[in-house]
Amino acid sequence: MRNAARDPAGLGRGPLTRRLPVLLLDPAEPPAARPFPSGPGITSGRFLLRVIFSVRRVSVPAMLLSIVWQVGESAVPVVMGLAIDRALATGDAGQLVLWIGVLVALYTALTSAARISLRLTAYAVQVVQHRLRATLSTGVLHPVGGAARAPDGRVVSVMTNDVARLSNAVILTIIPVSRITAIVFIAASLLATHWLLGLVVLLGAPAAVWTMGLLSERLSRDTREYQELLAATVGQATDLVAGYRVIKGMRAEAEAGDRYRRASQETLASARRNAGLLGRFLVGSGVVSGTFVAGVLGLAGWFAVDGRLSIGGLITAVGLTQALLPQIQAIASTSIPNLAGARAASARVLDLLRDSATPTAGPDDATPREVAALPELDVVVPTVSGPGARIRVGPGEFVGVRADDPTAARVVEALLDPHAGGGVETRLDGIAARELSPADYRSRVTVAPHRTTLFSGTLRDNLAVTAAATERIDAAVRAAACDDFATDLDAPVGEGGNRLSGGQRQRVALARALASDAPVLVLHDPTTAVDSVTEHTIAGRLRGVRAGRSTLLIASAPALLAACDRVVELPDSMGAR
Repeated sequence: MRNAARDPAGLGRGPLTRRLPVLLLDPAEPPAARPFPSGPGITSGRFLLRVIFSVRRVSVPAMLLSIVWQVGESAVPVVMGLAIDRALATGDAGQLVLWIGVLVALYTALTSAARISLRLTAYAVQVVQHRLRATLSTGVLHPVGGAARAPDGRVVSVMTNDVARLSNAVILTIIPVSRITAIVFIAASLLATHWLLGLVVLLGAPAAVWTMGLLSERLSRDTREYQELLAATVGQATDLVAGYRVIKGMRAEAEAGDRYRRASQETLASARRNAGLLGRFLVGSGVVSGTFVAGVLGLAGWFAVDGRLSIGGLITAVGLTQALLPQIQAIASTSIPNLAGARAASARVLDLLRDSATPTAGPDDATPREVAALPELDVVVPTVSGPGARIRVGPGEFVGVRADDPTAARVVEALLDPHAGGGVETRLDGIAARELSPADYRSRVTVAPHRTTLFSGTLRDNLAVTAAATERIDAAVRAAACDDFATDLDAPVGEGGNRLSGGQRQRVALARALASDAPVLVLHDPTTAVDSVTEHTIAGRLRGVRAGRSTLLIASAPALLAACDRVVELPDSMGAR
């Protein structure tokens, strides 16, 4: 309590610094994220360039400050050489004070520039990561055609590993550019010291970097192959965990384990090969850069012995040459592998976006059709023989459906995505749902599937998914019988809701669906993990919270079906395809 009183903002500041302003804090809300274009004319190289130059407002100032930082560090030996020649060699105290002041000012400028540049660089990387994940979320999880699907392991791998590698490509416009500028400054300073030293650096540094680029080609190709294998293995592991109950029911644990083991061993072999190639590249690039710098140092020493360089000039030449080595090594060991990983990640992200593109009609292609704000819902389920069973939900009705699991799953899938096919036809006010734009359909029909998915955060975060839902949270919490554990809506639910029991997670998901106040709400087995007493409580409250709205309840629980206006029985044979 005492520390909180001294530092109410929680920034870890003491009594001497707590009154100072805090600069460059992250914004309270993430920036707007426009999706990156990924049309047919976009190649992986063009996509990479679009990503790199997408945050110029941040990356350009960061690059300029980084240039001040790197050139300032390279200028230190120049200032020291001038101080030796003009102050120490002559014994002039005034010149000594002057050059010490210049050195202090130089260190102050380069350290300040480095600090701000690094913060801006980190911010730029985070902004690009946010925009890339928003692009993948829009293009893969919520495509324009409406064919939304649950993410598989490949999507998870791309959204984590490849997005991180691709977003780091923003650094290529900041640090490498500043290092190349520092190399040019070093060459110019050596030209002023001795023309031959400067000429060797001007010609030799690009040749050394070009040679290291040639050495990285094999590494770049292998990096993409390794990332493909890694993504496939992560996807297989994710799908294995998600479908373990099905695998166990089929008694296929041994076969699934063998397949994952083989994939994992193949990925491990690729990782070892990639690490070996990286090591050989670093050794080769080290030899190239070390040989080049040693040659420059040897040439400077020869000039000093021959009397063509003063003591201050020799110190300047040695210091500049020593400053040249880390610049070239950083480009070789960091920037070139970063570019290789970014190129591979760009191709994988672009491939995923294109694979997820659907040829189904989008909002611009859909024929404009008029649907009431509270439409009549018709679902026609095909049968083995006959015209099929029809489920009709009139405006304001509460209709129950009893069906076997395969049939119920087909109906819910058709309601989630009318474009998916499967034989089940959905209509709103007599208009086929597939003829409506996804936005029009989703604005009227909300489907709460049986599978419960909660977001990391608080109960309130999971319930108030829209601004309009905030006003209905209390009524939804009571209707879903969450009031026994949801007294504090700001309590965290944990990763995926792991701080709640299965029944509590299911009730939170039901409350979220009720809070949406959708004109037509479809509920699929919303109380299978809830005890019978709580289920009766929910059944008694559903009609009140959905008054004036339409509800389709697909369930087998007698208590829930008893609360419906009427119940439609679907024969079990409808589950067959």
